[in-house]
This record gives sequence, C-alpha cells and structure tokens, in this order.
Amino acid sequence: MKKILSFLISLSTLITYAQVKQYTLEECVMIALEKNISIQQSELDLEGADIDRADAFGNFFPRINAQSQHIWNNGLSQNITNGLIENLTTQFSSLGGNLGVTIFNGRQNINQLARANLSIISRQYQLEDMKDDISLFVANTYLQVMFNKELEDVQRYQLELAQRELERTQIRIDAGVQTKADIYEIEANLAAQEQALVQAENSSQLSKISLAQLLLITDYENFDIADVDYDVPLSQILLEEPKKIYEKALTLRNDIKVGVTNIDIAKKDIKLAKGALLPSLSAFYNYNTRISYSDRFVETGNLIETPIGVVKENGSLVVTQFPEREITDAQSFGDQFRQNDGHSYGLSLNIPIFNGLAVKNNIKRRKLNLKRAENLFEQTKLDLENTINQAYNNAEGAYKFYEASKKTLKARREAYLMAEQRFEIGVMNSYDFIQAKQRYEISASDNVRAKYDYIFKLKVLEFYFGLQITI
Repeated sequence: MKKILSFLISLSTLITYAQVKQYTLEECVMIALEKNISIQQSELDLEGADIDRADAFGNFFPRINAQSQHIWNNGLSQNITNGLIENLTTQFSSLGGNLGVTIFNGRQNINQLARANLSIISRQYQLEDMKDDISLFVANTYLQVMFNKELEDVQRYQLELAQRELERTQIRIDAGVQTKADIYEIEANLAAQEQALVQAENSSQLSKISLAQLLLITDYENFDIADVDYDVPLSQILLEEPKKIYEKALTLRNDIKVGVTNIDIAKKDIKLAKGALLPSLSAFYNYNTRISYSDRFVETGNLIETPIGVVKENGSLVVTQFPEREITDAQSFGDQFRQNDGHSYGLSLNIPIFNGLAVKNNIKRRKLNLKRAENLFEQTKLDLENTINQAYNNAEGAYKFYEASKKTLKARREAYLMAEQRFEIGVMNSYDFIQAKQRYEISASDNVRAKYDYIFKLKVLEFYFGLQITI
C-alpha cells in the first residue's frame, strides 16, 4: 500500500512539473509585444495613418456623381385632352451626372499626400520605439526574477550550512566536547535562516507573478522562467566612449527618428497652409435628361382652317391654318432620354483675394508648430545624451561595485571556513562563529545583488548602443 501511495505521489509530482511552462527571455518579449494593449493601440494608429494616405491619394482622382429622381404631381392642372382644369396626377423622371477634376490647387494635393506618407513613417517609428521600451521593461522584470531565484538559492545554501552546523554541534555536545549552551545560538541562527529562506521564496514567487501579469498570463502556478547558467557578461561596451554611444544612438533610436519626421510633417503643414493663397483651377462636365409619363399632342401633318375674324366691308371670314394635332401616349423612355438631354462643361478658376486673415493666421500657426517640433527634438537629443551619460556612469560604477563584492565574498568565505575550523576544535564560541557566518551570508547576498544590478545597467547601455537585449 505504501509503495502504491508513494508511486501516486511521485506521478502527481511529475505531472505537475510537466505542466509548468518555462519561458525564455525571447519568448517573454515576443508574448509581451503580441499582447500589450498599448502596442495594439499604436498598431491601430498606424492603420489609421494608412487610411489617411488613401484619402490623400484619392484627391488626385476625378469626382463623379450621379443624380436621379422621380416626381409625382398631385393637384389642379390642365387636362390636355379637354383643356379643363382638373385634379390630376402627373409623373416626371430626371437623370443627371457630373464630373469634376482639380487641375491645380496650389500643390495642396501633392503636399497632403507627402504629409500622409510622413505620418505613416512617424507612426511606424513610434510603434517601434514603444516595442523597444516594452522589451527593455520585460528584460528588467525577467532579470528581477533571475535575481530573486539566485538569492533564494543563496538562502537555501545558508540554511543547509546552518542545519549541518546544528547536527555537528549536537554530536559534539553528546560527546562532551561542547556545552549545551553552544547549541542555542546555532538553533537561533537556523530559525533566522528558515525565515530568510521563506522571505526569499516569497519574493521569488511575487517577481514571477509580476512577470506573468506583464505578459497577461493568469496561470501563475504553472509559470516560470527557464533555468540558465548566466555569468556576468564582458563589459566590452564600457570600452566605448559615451560620446560614441550617443552618436550611434542618434542614428538608431526610434524616438530620434520620430522627432526628425515630426519636423518634416510640420514643414509640410506650412506648405499646405501657403497653398491656400494660390489660385485653384478645376474642370467640370454635367449631363442631364428628363422623361415625362403624360399624354401629349402630336401633329398629324394636316392643316385645319380656323376663323379668326370678319372683314367689315364685306362680312367675309378671315381664316388661318393650324397644324392638326391628336392626343397620343407618352413618348418611349429611350426616345425621351436621347431627345431631352443636355450637356455643360467648362473650367472654374478661384482666386483668393481676402478671407479675413484666416489663411495668414493659419500659416503663422503652422510656423509656431514647426518651432515647437524643433524645440522638442532638441530636448529629446539632450535627454538622450544625459540618459546615456548617466547609464554609462551607472554601469561603470555597478561593475566596480560588483568586482569589489566578489573580493569581499571571497574573503568572507575564507573567514567563515577558518571560523568553522576553530569552532569545531573549541577555540571559538558559538556567538563569534555565528557572526562570521552571518557576515558570509550578507556578502553572498550582496554579491548576487551587485551582479544583477550591473547586468541590468549594462543591458540599458547596450540598448542605447543598438545591441539586442539577450540573456
């Protein structure tokens, strides 16, 4: 029964472990870029800019419209069959179309299309800049998980040392080499190490949850990062001068490219505004026709003599001849369509003379926007230079601190090993031994902290130098 129970427990453990997904940094970055809502919004902005370009391109095409209507007239009108005024219903149809094309409008269509293309480029740079920032943020969070896991390993190792010391102390007490009082400090240290491990485990779990939330992953229990042996990378980038890093960043950073593109957009806006001062020339063509569904009079070809007066002298009638007409059905739709049509075409020239200073004020407004874009671009470059200098100094300082922490850790470890030997032979009390161990523990934790502080600051500097963020 015990064997079966043991087997089931082992199987359950294996299944649970198998369900845990371990993500690499590259996978985390890919998921973040795919699911991030801000990136999705920026992609929609890019699609909107593409639609704006289609609108600008459509301005070069002619404008074609068609009209059609059918009218019923109800009310008093003359009946053509008897000449009487009667309540009648008559029907009419009309068809028409027009075509217009802009020949010249101060190059506004050309400038509008150029501006739309620049807007797409700007949106693309903004999207890529957002992706870069999110990638760096994900890398920072990922490194935090790595730091907490390594710190957890340090605390677990320190706990193992404390447990081992407790066992050896108990053996020496049983042998009469040490007194019972020596074990109390060891037990207190063991309890403190257990607390430190619990705290480290909690911090590790919280950092993994934070990373999962960043990736919009809700299955926290089965989320983890890949276990990799990651040593401190070589600091080749620290051999570069900050000025060189800044100069390269000017050619690579997407926020710089956004600033340059926004200046170009502001210049196009000025040209668009100035185009309103120039004459505009357009061509047009109109076509119309109409159809009636009422009966009509049609000449038969015969003449009818109708008296129109009397000669006073002899009383003879004065007559005239009128064409004979008869009532017939309405003409066919096709015949009326051809016979009743009309055409008009021509050119339209519009010359702006005075518009209440609206155009001039708009030009001034666009020039102010250009100044704002230029000032913002200069500020972006200054901020970038300051950020790179700060990142360089931070990385350089973190490297020196890390190297110093390694020396401290080595010395504290040697001191601990010597204290351990002295404690075992009874020439050092438990209090002094515990102090040596705690100093070793603190230096080990400080070394891990200095290591990841340097790694992250180095990654930030590499980020500005255009290097891909990898672990």
